[in-house]
Amino acid sequence: MRKNTADSVSRPARYWFAVYTTSRHEKRVARHLEQRRIEHFLPLYCTQHQWKDGSRAMVELPLFPGYVFVRINAHERIGVLEVPGVVSMVGTGSRPTPLPDFEVETLRAGLDPMRTQPHPLLNIGQRVRVKVGALAGLEGIVIRKKSGLRVVLTLDLLMQSIAIEVDGDDVESLDALFPLTLEATDKEIEQPEQSPLYEFNCLDSYPTTSSVPLRGVDVARH
Repeated sequence: MRKNTADSVSRPARYWFAVYTTSRHEKRVARHLEQRRIEHFLPLYCTQHQWKDGSRAMVELPLFPGYVFVRINAHERIGVLEVPGVVSMVGTGSRPTPLPDFEVETLRAGLDPMRTQPHPLLNIGQRVRVKVGALAGLEGIVIRKKSGLRVVLTLDLLMQSIAIEVDGDDVESLDALFPLTLEATDKEIEQPEQSPLYEFNCLDSYPTTSSVPLRGVDVARH
């Protein structure tokens, strides 16, 4: 009995790509992708915002402003570009470039919106690896604050960094000559963030802030 030809042909491989969106349209793009059943990931973080009337609330904002991640094959690219609010797919030249699958999948599975925040681009410092927990295997640069340690992870294709709060026992140095130290001098410790006056539940809203421009990468639209 002949084997079905369709069964013998493997399905096209799917990869994670970064989609560049219209300013402050990340959540709207994510909803359109959901409606079209396109696999996607919009990382969010919680932060306190003060509205014009003086009230305060915790809001959920995109961790990578201006970007939504999609997992597609080459044939689904046109469908993504047709989504309202999508500007382009990030890549080099005229072709989109896949993101590291492990990093995106690990963030997708283990990201805690209350322990993560955007961070200025950081490429120099002591490199460490998260060795336990949902984020195990991620590598980044350690920074110290009075409240503890954070690992700064950079997505090179986007030229953007995020800081993930970790416990000292959860990370290990990648340089055997420079073991990880949990204590730091005052010069090494970043200025502490102001503690919120009140605690609120997260709201699905987007305060007025300046958008982060796309830096250091080419985009693919064709």
